[in-house]
Amino acid sequence: MRTMMLAALTALTMVSAAPATAQIAVEGRVDRLEREMRAVQRKVFPGGAGGIVEPEITAARTPIDSPGTPAGSAVADLTARVSALESSVRSVTGEVEQANFRVRQLEESFAAYKRATDARFKAIEDGAASAATAPVAGAVSPAAVAASGNTAPAPARQTRPATTPVATRPAPAAAADPERVDAVAAIEKPSTSDPAEDGYTYGFRLWSAKLYPEAEAALKTVADKYPRHRRASFAQNLLGRAYLDEGKPSLASLAFYDSYKKWPEGERAPDSLFYLAQALVKLKKPATDVCKVYSELTEVYGDKIGASMKADVEKGRAAQKCK
Repeated sequence: MRTMMLAALTALTMVSAAPATAQIAVEGRVDRLEREMRAVQRKVFPGGAGGIVEPEITAARTPIDSPGTPAGSAVADLTARVSALESSVRSVTGEVEQANFRVRQLEESFAAYKRATDARFKAIEDGAASAATAPVAGAVSPAAVAASGNTAPAPARQTRPATTPVATRPAPAAAADPERVDAVAAIEKPSTSDPAEDGYTYGFRLWSAKLYPEAEAALKTVADKYPRHRRASFAQNLLGRAYLDEGKPSLASLAFYDSYKKWPEGERAPDSLFYLAQALVKLKKPATDVCKVYSELTEVYGDKIGASMKADVEKGRAAQKCK
């Protein structure tokens, strides 16, 4: 009789232990999936509040059983939670992979456009350099003089340096104009403990007075001498504006491009891209080049430009029939 009682107790213990073991195993899966979900959320929302974001796919609510109906199994409830968590993990993982793919595509597109733009502007710079170093008409080369045996000095007009660009050659008439001298002298030049700020302010005042050559010299000094100052981006952009207002769109395009290339995080980088498009229009460049500049502006600085500039960009894109 005692042996039969011991056997019955052993069987009862084994039957009650089986659901407990299954419940422990399912709870382990739940804990593991919750840890994975938190890790995915930290990847998707870096720097967030750290809380758990509710999954889009959740387990259906279990209806409340009426009195007298047998209660549902705890293992079945945990299994439903596991299924919902697994579905959420798969969904979030897929979204992260798609976002990473789109980021890589954008980076590759921007790198390709930057290479193409650098090549085009290098071609423009090479063309300007070759035009500046072209020999003066009627000048006699040193080899020809040596071959003829003539050692007499060449006339003054032939020995004039041929490498001085026309745009940077001083204008004696303008410098000798008393009215212009008085106008420049009337511009107050600030003097504080910040020379970069003073130089930009002085250049801005000259530009406002339409004294463009003097403004260009002051602004170029600030951009070259203080490249790490906050006003360097302002000075380079205003230098391009001065060239553009003076009727020199070629020099303006180079100044605007340098502003965007050297100070992409500067406060005037979006303005430089916008006015670069204006300079290309004045240079009668293809509409595709102008549209690329507008696209670069909206893609890189779309959330930093104001409503007025956005409206101007849309007008420019419409005028160029950008797609």
